[in-house]
Amino acid sequence: MCFRVAMISLHTSPLAPLGRTRDAGGMNVYIRGLARELGRDGMYVDIFTRRSQPETPTVERIGERIRLIHLTAGPVAPLPPGELFPYVGEFTRRLARFAQDDEEARHGYDLLHTHYWLSAAAALPLANAWDIPHVTMFHTVERLKAQQGLASATPDLPLTPAQLIRIEHEGRIANSVDRIIVSTDHEGEQLRKLYGLSACHMRVIPCGVDLSAFTPGGLCSQPFATRDDRSFSAGDLLTRLENAHHEARATLDARLRLSGLPLLLFVGRLDPIKGIDLLLESVASMNIPAQLLVVGGDPQRPGGDPEIERLREWAGKLGIGDRVYFPGAIPQAELPTYYRAADALVVTSRYESFGLVAVEALACGTPVVAAPVGGLTSVVRDGENGLLTRWRSPAAFAERLDELLTDDALRLRLRAQARPSVERFDWRRIGDRVRALYAELTTARRHIAACSCF
Repeated sequence: MCFRVAMISLHTSPLAPLGRTRDAGGMNVYIRGLARELGRDGMYVDIFTRRSQPETPTVERIGERIRLIHLTAGPVAPLPPGELFPYVGEFTRRLARFAQDDEEARHGYDLLHTHYWLSAAAALPLANAWDIPHVTMFHTVERLKAQQGLASATPDLPLTPAQLIRIEHEGRIANSVDRIIVSTDHEGEQLRKLYGLSACHMRVIPCGVDLSAFTPGGLCSQPFATRDDRSFSAGDLLTRLENAHHEARATLDARLRLSGLPLLLFVGRLDPIKGIDLLLESVASMNIPAQLLVVGGDPQRPGGDPEIERLREWAGKLGIGDRVYFPGAIPQAELPTYYRAADALVVTSRYESFGLVAVEALACGTPVVAAPVGGLTSVVRDGENGLLTRWRSPAAFAERLDELLTDDALRLRLRAQARPSVERFDWRRIGDRVRALYAELTTARRHIAACSCF
């Protein structure tokens, strides 16, 4: 029997270009990576998403056992998540019809795995009708955002009708699905308190990272996987790490015409929750002049990217306009060069449920300076692979960045320990944990079905 998973990402396609909009980021990377890992191990995965472009085919095969299926629900045009709830029912009906008519899918799915509340809302009727387990991953939760003042760029404003609808449905979803995957213990504890869930209703499984793509230069990952490897000395390791750093830096210097100043890096969506204004203020407050690369947004879009223009104007007012670069979103394959070239990745987010870019940077041997919020504290270990600030303020970030850039021994030690600290996030290990959860739920469901016959 071939195990087949129906994975749903209603509001954003996992193939959407990363970082160009507020709707394509770490979740897209996670879905692609997980589907690829499951397919590699023999499972069949159908990923369902809403059609937003008229030329998109209904079915795209993106792997030997992986299909991306676009379903028409609402206008065939890009829409923000806040406008999609009216089309959830139509999406559910289209998916049910596809599963009935498609030659490969008509044999049925063994499990539903949904991402974000809209996807889970669409899947609830299907899980009941098909009598199969339903696993979800919220990625973000509206009530938690509201509690922390993250629901909007203006925290004092009341919640909108769309936000209230989301809060209502997230509570219903949390108590209806078979299991919720959370990326950290901290996130699990938050959901447990928020919805009165038992610990066994959740499973802590971190996000994965492709350690074969995100590496410290051309170095083989094996020497970094075991600390007792005696094939080379600690001095050799540091030399190789520094050589890879300088080679990547030379590549970016030539490509972007950077100056010789230390290089700081931001990677992500240009969303207020990422705290980019704070990052610019932090760079302006530093004693050590540094330049900053803001990788995200779409400067090539017709009329320009308004958020890039706003941030560029703010950098100019802070007096650092000539030291901040906005190359836009970078293809995933090129990101390792940017990570390796940087002296530090800086994460000034107001909240991160996990912090995938921090893991990617560390896998490339680059230290991370971050605020101690959300899942970042489970990734960044202060003084070991990066530095955590005492609080989210320009002064706090400037202090830690100055410390990193003036202490060569500290910077080299953090760089040397970065890669080993994230070996536990290798997709093979993460995939094994997800497969174990699937097996647990489907076995239990088959046992219940067998017992119901008597």
